[in-house]
Amino acid sequence: MAEDYYNILGIGKAATAEEIKKAYRKLALKLHPDKNPGNKEAEEKFKKINEAYAVLSDTTKRKEYDQFGSTDSFKQRFSQEDIFRDFDLNEILRDLGFGFGGAGQRRQAYSQPQGDPFSSFFGAGQRSYNRMPQKGEDLYYNISITLEESVFGVEKKIALQKQERLEEVNVKIPKGINSGKKLRLMGKGTPGLSGGPAGDLYLEISILPHPIFARDGNDIYIEKSINFTQAVLGTAVDIPTVDGSLKRIKVPAGTQGNTKIRLKGFGVPATKNSPAGDQYVKISINVPKKLNDQQIKLIKELAETGL
Repeated sequence: MAEDYYNILGIGKAATAEEIKKAYRKLALKLHPDKNPGNKEAEEKFKKINEAYAVLSDTTKRKEYDQFGSTDSFKQRFSQEDIFRDFDLNEILRDLGFGFGGAGQRRQAYSQPQGDPFSSFFGAGQRSYNRMPQKGEDLYYNISITLEESVFGVEKKIALQKQERLEEVNVKIPKGINSGKKLRLMGKGTPGLSGGPAGDLYLEISILPHPIFARDGNDIYIEKSINFTQAVLGTAVDIPTVDGSLKRIKVPAGTQGNTKIRLKGFGVPATKNSPAGDQYVKISINVPKKLNDQQIKLIKELAETGL
């Protein structure tokens, strides 16, 4: 089966230019001869990904390749010189942290009709490289916390897989953080290369569902069910708050279903960037499904009065 440039880079045919570049960079860092000395399999793969990138990163070449539909058909029409024309591999690799040794040494874009464009990377013609400092890769981690932890903050210890070992990292999650927010821990990503700085660790926060509370921004919501007579005559009820205490509130006579009663300042505490939230109690009225004979009699009497 003929090889396909998209498959070589591990991308789909609808990939954007940025996705093509990202896929190539990842493979180039893995397969570069500096990291695989004497590895013939890596050498061949390195050549293939550069050929694929030379075509797919160029709008005109990519369009022509898509028209032919296969690598074999494309190569029958276009030579190595055509494929690598205006493709400066050195400039690309320098961007990845690989550079030629010696002042002023710079490889030109490929132009030898029958030559091996990779002759200066492999074999007798190989030039020495100086490995430039390179920042390590960033890591991304999802962390779930309780609603109370999102309100008051918490310190967590997480285990990260870095290469072939586990590393424990202490994370301080600030109070008031919302779901979807990202925390950046500088230098907690993968180690850099050749003295380069380590990457960063990005933590995305998600808040676990709570059995009785719901959060909307800095406000906290809770639902409280009361009896029909309590709604009619009024009552006082104890309401749990997110800090673990109880707050007695007055439910006025004649309260309707879905009425919200506000507890000012009992939501998410104030932070440097936002004021304190409130807690809202949503009242629901419990209408009984079954009544005894006495209750039925009393309800009928009330109905006769127009209630």
